[in-house]
Amino acid sequence: MHQVARLAGLSHQTVSRYLQNNDALKAANRQRVEAAIQELGYRPNLVARSMRTRRTGRLAILIPPPSSYSPTRMLAGAVQMAHAAGYASEVVSLEGGAEARTQRMLELADSGQVEGILSLAPLAPTSEEAVAGRAALVVSGDYDDDMRAIGELADSSPVADLIEQLAAQGHRRFLHVAGSQQFASARGRKQVYLDTIERLGLESAGVYDGDWSAESGIEAITQLPNNSGVTAVIAGNDLVAAGVIRGALNRGWQVPGDITVTGWDNNPLGAYLNPTLTTVDVNHEELGRRAMRRLVTAVGGSLPEPAANTPLNTIVWRDSTNTPRW
Repeated sequence: MHQVARLAGLSHQTVSRYLQNNDALKAANRQRVEAAIQELGYRPNLVARSMRTRRTGRLAILIPPPSSYSPTRMLAGAVQMAHAAGYASEVVSLEGGAEARTQRMLELADSGQVEGILSLAPLAPTSEEAVAGRAALVVSGDYDDDMRAIGELADSSPVADLIEQLAAQGHRRFLHVAGSQQFASARGRKQVYLDTIERLGLESAGVYDGDWSAESGIEAITQLPNNSGVTAVIAGNDLVAAGVIRGALNRGWQVPGDITVTGWDNNPLGAYLNPTLTTVDVNHEELGRRAMRRLVTAVGGSLPEPAANTPLNTIVWRDSTNTPRW
């Protein structure tokens, strides 16, 4: 810093104010400091600064091993929000279950390298108490210890909206190809399907309990009798829906001419299928932003007010849905 000051012909206090983004600095002095920094290739000593201010300007985001789960979209939203608040973020992948991840998290908190930690994977219930005074901690409540969606991610209300719209188009007999019932999201979508069919006085050919795979979609359609009367299939996710479409084509049925199909997750490939797939887009980025906003607030950072009523789930209507032929 003293070298920068000498080259710029200014005091080291002026250089210090520049590095602290002091808006009161004269434009001419700012330009002289910037030119000196450029010439010398100066970089602030972040370790020394953090020892003096006890602020590092760094946040950590913990994720489970990529082999078991990849929260790419949530992570993107969290990093974006941290950057908007002026923080650098580091992504740390932690092995093991909640207890093992908690121990690693405590080691990170003890290192003094970060001001706050956002965990997208579950930690032990006592984590926040254990880390108190060492770093701020926010644990996302969107997944269980096996990284299965819970909380807002398991909201199944769009199933009712799908069925209501299809019923308004004239569909009366439905089939649901569910995901694995080990997942709260699959159980929720199944229950909303059954409740909505009953509430609207519609007919159901039943529920096929699948496993989130395209094969389960093919099997569900293959087992339908020719006279089932089903004109609309609510699939547990886009992969299942792709299997449903393939199974329908194998039987000589046209989609959506003979049968309408919907999915869930808004997999990018769905926009390129033939026909393009009606689905439910889940705003994982917004989940990441919400979690990071809580952490930034906890470490004393500031952010602009969030946009009101940002939806988490949005139906994307495409060509795989239409009015029934009969």
